[in-house]
Amino acid sequence: MTRPQKRQVLLMSTINPLGKDIITVETEFCGKTLSLEVGRVGFRSTASVIARYGDTVVLGTAMVSPKQVQGLDYFPLSIDYEEKFYAAGKMSGSRFIKREGRPSDDAVLIGRLIDRPLRPLWPKGYRNEVQGIATVLSMDPSFRPDMIAMVAMSAAFMLTGAPFEGPVAGVRLGMVDGKFTAFATPEQLNEGPLDLVVAGTSEGIMMVEAGANEVTEEQVVEALAFAQEVIQPAIALQKELVAKIGVTPQEYELVLPDQGIQEAVAVYLDKKLGKGLRVPYPERNDLVKKLREETMAHFEEEVGEDQWAALKQQYDDAVTLAIHKDVRKGIVEEQIRPDGRKLTEIRPLSSEVGLLPRAHGSSLFTRGMTQALNITTLAPLSYAQMVDTMERSAERRYMHHYNAPGWTVGEVRRLGSPGRREIGHGYLAERALTAVLPSENEFPYTIRTVTEIMSQNGSTSMAATCSSTLSLMDAGVPLKAPVSGIAMGLMMDNGTPYIMSDIADAEDFAGDMDFKTAGTSKGITALQMDMKVHGLPVEVLAKALEQGRDGRAHILEHMLTVMPEPRKELSPYAPRVETITINPDKIREVIGKGGEVIQRITAETGAEIDIKDDGTIMIASPDGASINAAIQWIQSIVAEPEIGRIYENVPVVSVLDFGAFVQIMPGKDGLVHVSEMSEERVAKPSDVVKEGDKVTVKLVAIDDRGRLQLSMKAAQRELKGEK
Repeated sequence: MTRPQKRQVLLMSTINPLGKDIITVETEFCGKTLSLEVGRVGFRSTASVIARYGDTVVLGTAMVSPKQVQGLDYFPLSIDYEEKFYAAGKMSGSRFIKREGRPSDDAVLIGRLIDRPLRPLWPKGYRNEVQGIATVLSMDPSFRPDMIAMVAMSAAFMLTGAPFEGPVAGVRLGMVDGKFTAFATPEQLNEGPLDLVVAGTSEGIMMVEAGANEVTEEQVVEALAFAQEVIQPAIALQKELVAKIGVTPQEYELVLPDQGIQEAVAVYLDKKLGKGLRVPYPERNDLVKKLREETMAHFEEEVGEDQWAALKQQYDDAVTLAIHKDVRKGIVEEQIRPDGRKLTEIRPLSSEVGLLPRAHGSSLFTRGMTQALNITTLAPLSYAQMVDTMERSAERRYMHHYNAPGWTVGEVRRLGSPGRREIGHGYLAERALTAVLPSENEFPYTIRTVTEIMSQNGSTSMAATCSSTLSLMDAGVPLKAPVSGIAMGLMMDNGTPYIMSDIADAEDFAGDMDFKTAGTSKGITALQMDMKVHGLPVEVLAKALEQGRDGRAHILEHMLTVMPEPRKELSPYAPRVETITINPDKIREVIGKGGEVIQRITAETGAEIDIKDDGTIMIASPDGASINAAIQWIQSIVAEPEIGRIYENVPVVSVLDFGAFVQIMPGKDGLVHVSEMSEERVAKPSDVVKEGDKVTVKLVAIDDRGRLQLSMKAAQRELKGEK
């Protein structure tokens, strides 16, 4: 098969409509030319960059408001990733919707992937509204476009003049024939043992995300070092672009706590923090809440009612900062965590399974105050979700959904559709289990697990992973191996890393890293790491991985005491699925004209039937008798006549002067000649049989025209044991 020739790109001018030069820089990046272009489009944006890599073209646009947003206690940054079907030369497969609508889960996840390494590189206290949009205009199908989108977005932010401390670049790695491969094909990523995204700066790694097939910690460390090296040309190219354009820095102000207020609050809390607060949850939360209320009441009285409304938020922020500093102090100076644990200590664990009687599988996993209820539902493969995006059109057989309403953190919050966090946490737990699911042939079911978070106090995505494992095993899903997960934390102090296993909220808020790792006893199946500092060396991440392996093993040991292996039997409320295989040429006969045959089978037996193009038929029903009836019906349709076989109690469909036609199976009639009706002479066939009678016949021959020759006489002889 010849490859289509590339179209020649005709550039009419190197000057844009504003009369300025179109500026382009390029470099060799992982085997292809990466180019960044400024000045061709996006004249009204703060900055826009076109990134090209192979046939992939991504537009990164950045908007930075010149004014602060008042009254916010967070940085108003939003980053979105836009899939365009036209970029892949596709139209949506939906009959009703052809225009791109709300972002797919894939687009949301990639938006988060781009956001996570960029967000920490903005200064604390920056309150100007910032928006970044990465739009895929053309997609080379030989690799995923997400990392080029990350480069485009980073380059656009670099050109705004805003205080973005980049640049950032990322790479997606696969493992092909035992070697790390950057920009591996989607097929190589799906079939290989590793799909790893690493993003970083010139100094260190900012973000890691991976799905894997039980790879070792040592292999991950090697991959991280490889990735950090290969992204450097893309980082250098962005710096070259900035130097070539000559970016003018924007003026800005940071919203920072008043130094005087911070010092006053720190002095007031100096004797009240420390060991007295280092007690287990929820007692610690109650003490912190009481201390905050007491501190705020003290300073409200000191400041006076007239000024308090304007200064209240600053005092509250100062209390939070003092508590965070106390958390760090305890860990760095004493290696004691906020709840009194040692750095490697896991919170108390508790689990149960089978607590919901009508669910196909259920579990409740509790780690400290973090609690996840998971429910498994099984259905025939016909219930698989159709995924139709710019990159892929496929079926999704396993789904994990995650819900965490406001009451799980003690807040009043309006219910709505899942947000980016819920989608991201659900996908991470889904990735962790995908590697150990049985194949369709081994377990022909669509599987949906739902995690309902019951209480949040850190690492709910890893609790969801553990709870999913127990729930799937409770449902009888034959997992290849059980999976456990843990979240690791980090405090960096003068170059010394203090790594914590199983972090809770207080350590997460005050810490420098959130590193989630999930896997089996053999290796890693999923990773997610986010930095709050400007990058970490690989050596520190290697220590976190090693310590995480021990934590995972401890949690897995607990899980196996509750559910040592998957149940042998499915829930009585789960559908049973039987699989048979027919000649693909017979599929049309089973379906019938306009689907009338299969609809009749479904209606009369109550079974659900799913037919694949290769002739595989899956019959599902909670009732075994229903499945057997459907199987017998289908087999009778597709069965082929066998010479020498006896067919008992089959109907006579017509009687003629020379014999009778008998239907031995649906659509298969054969002739019993008058001479084959009896051992005695028969004058008229109607003297022996009538239309509608049931007789027993033997198929003695099939002629060269496919006509069946039957014998009642031969059948009687064989049944009597005669030749």
